Amino acid sequence: MKNGKLFQKRIAIVATDGFEEAELLEPRAALEKAGATVDIVSIKKGKIKAWKGSSWGKQVSVSHTFADADPDSYDGVMLPGGVMNADTIRNDKKAVGFVKRFAESGKPIAAICHAAWTLIETGYVRGHALTSWPSLRTDLENAGAEWRDEKVVVDGSWVSSRKPSDIPAFNKKMIESLAAVGREAPYATYE
Repeated sequence: MKNGKLFQKRIAIVATDGFEEAELLEPRAALEKAGATVDIVSIKKGKIKAWKGSSWGKQVSVSHTFADADPDSYDGVMLPGGVMNADTIRNDKKAVGFVKRFAESGKPIAAICHAAWTLIETGYVRGHALTSWPSLRTDLENAGAEWRDEKVVVDGSWVSSRKPSDIPAFNKKMIESLAAVGREAPYATYE
């Protein structure tokens, strides 16, 4: 969309096989509707497949691998959940390094559900207020984060949500955070 809130913004979505279908497809659609260019950055080339309910879901094409993607060429990063996806991503050094560049640079990071595992691996969650799938609470607290049971938490340029039913609130705050790139970061808010 020309002249959308995110026109001329480039966003990376970091995922691999086993991502929660709604947690990638719905935010990607919202980002594109707001005018952003969205790339899927993954461990492997080709396609990655979603997990939906109790079986495999839709496939999406990978734009770049971590080996050839430059985090500095993106305005922000979005991390969908899905246990398999998040567990694989957090154990891949190139993937964690890619996300870590956003934390180091202060660029917007949006994470939902189990994606907070990757944020823990970056070493940058200490002092951040975050939410996630409830089973990650102890992991986040042990890493120094303040965990909140809210549908969306905004802490500076970081946006986090718990689960698929939170996606509408997550998308709204994620787009606001990304639209603020180049302006002062929003204050922490909780819903």
